Amino acid sequence: MKRRIANFGCKAACLLLIWVLTACAGEDPAGPQQTAVAEPISESAVEALQTEGSAPLTEPSSQAEPSSPVESASPAEPAPLIREFDITLGFAGDINLDDHWCNMIYYHEHAKDLSDVIDEAYLERMRNADILWVNNEFTFSTRGEPTPGKSFHFRADPGNVSILQEMGADIAGLANNHVYDYGPDALEDTLQTLTDAGISYVGAGRDLEEAMRPLILEVDGVRIAYVAASRAEKNRKTPQATEDSHGVLLCYDTELFLDAIREADAQADYVIALPHWGTEYSAVLETEQTEGAKAFLEAGADAVIGAHPHILQAVCEIEGKPVVYSLGNFWFNEKKLMTMLAELHLTGQIQESASGETKVLSLEAQLELWPGWQEGYCTRMAADEEERAQLLKQIEELGK
Repeated sequence: MKRRIANFGCKAACLLLIWVLTACAGEDPAGPQQTAVAEPISESAVEALQTEGSAPLTEPSSQAEPSSPVESASPAEPAPLIREFDITLGFAGDINLDDHWCNMIYYHEHAKDLSDVIDEAYLERMRNADILWVNNEFTFSTRGEPTPGKSFHFRADPGNVSILQEMGADIAGLANNHVYDYGPDALEDTLQTLTDAGISYVGAGRDLEEAMRPLILEVDGVRIAYVAASRAEKNRKTPQATEDSHGVLLCYDTELFLDAIREADAQADYVIALPHWGTEYSAVLETEQTEGAKAFLEAGADAVIGAHPHILQAVCEIEGKPVVYSLGNFWFNEKKLMTMLAELHLTGQIQESASGETKVLSLEAQLELWPGWQEGYCTRMAADEEERAQLLKQIEELGK
């Protein structure tokens, strides 16, 4: 069951403001009060009240203590609450919902529902993740013309966004080499379709500012930032967004991506860099991947989760921080390929004031992998602990 996620946008100015309403000065919340008017005392009454040895009523006693205003003690502010958090972030690799592509043709012809092509074991974990990111390796639209010079063009009917919702997707990764397959109009439709479906996106936009903008979501008081960029094409066809044109954020030159990571680090408690990189169907890491991962972590990322090669690549730690170089295909085609769902478990302590302001006191991240197979247009998790152990062993060997 997903917890409520607060979307803080992506700029320093987009902060959650908590306003405390107080009564206006001089106003009595209880309303006007009546004042009793004392009647004058007659001279005869004064004489009757005076007795021998008593002081006149008209003269104050020298023994009287001067009156002082009553000071009302303000209630002490409640001590901040310190509590623990346990958050699960899920990551699934390449997904293609183009109705004319092989996996979707199979889905329409043979599946009664999504669990016929993605097994319930995966769907349960995906839906239960507090935030699930998926690589949206296509565009949602019925408009546009195929980008010239590309071998493959992927365009899904906007209604297919319901499949992402069924998966439990919270974020669609758009920094890839297929989200612009049908040009700016189709990319615009993609952005609007996802927004209308309540799914956030990262790595592309209507201009460069939006494409660079970190996506910051809050779960249980912890701010988590996602930043994404692509360097997938050897022959570049997918454009970088500009000040006034649609596109993605590219990271062939990493300067802008590093700036986005630094911006995210200044605003969030945990930062995830999502590069689209590497060589298709090759487990051999490029220098740009190994050096890039180090640079992203040094700039402020706490984890690096990559995609694009369609197969799994090495999983490792750099300075104690997790790096997944490629998630591989999750539900993309008919090939028999090892796949996995990656989960980051964030645990620690958070301090919360009476006004609702939060501060993370400690945070630890643990990477957990759930390997399986994409085969014959379907995706299934490892059947049991024995098969899971075997697949995890193969993933471990990728880094050697």
